[in-house]
Amino acid sequence: MKQPRAWQRMLSGRRLDLLDPTPMDIELEDIAHGLAFVARWNGQTTGDWPYSVAEHSLLVEALTAQLNPNFPARWRLAALLHDAPEYVIGDMISPVKAAVGPDYKALDAKLTAAIHHRFGLPAVLPKTVKSLIKKADTQSAWLEATQIAGFSRSEADKIFGKPLPEVATMTLIPRPPAEVRAAYIARHAQLIAEIDGKA
Repeated sequence: MKQPRAWQRMLSGRRLDLLDPTPMDIELEDIAHGLAFVARWNGQTTGDWPYSVAEHSLLVEALTAQLNPNFPARWRLAALLHDAPEYVIGDMISPVKAAVGPDYKALDAKLTAAIHHRFGLPAVLPKTVKSLIKKADTQSAWLEATQIAGFSRSEADKIFGKPLPEVATMTLIPRPPAEVRAAYIARHAQLIAEIDGKA
């Protein structure tokens, strides 16, 4: 029986095998482009543009630095890339991930490992790093929920926990995909330069 196709052609020309991804097939431009066009919250957000995973990733990276001003650039890069697999598998809201089960986690883990290796990060992040990124991710989710996804503050507090005072006062303004794509690429370059000691 013929195996179903499990690879995707990227705009860079790369062919990414979802069942066996390799770092050689990962290009930052493909990630930035894909994430800039993937909507958070299944697209159920206010504004003239979808709130993209790329925009969310930029926010999470910024929040990690706010939560820990001494967070090394290497780990801030991991924060920027924390949802990078979604450039090919899309953004599933938590209830859908729960319904899909362990297969989603396995696919996400394979893609994450390939992406991390491509950019000089360990396949699996240290627990302390992962924990801080998760905290920033949760703070971001509260902010997005209350400002653009229609949640009341009390509802968001129950689901995501109360935000830090400095997070609660931030303002989100979704941007056009091309603008967010460029911002994601630029931030990645800044972090790589900082890691390499050229910033």
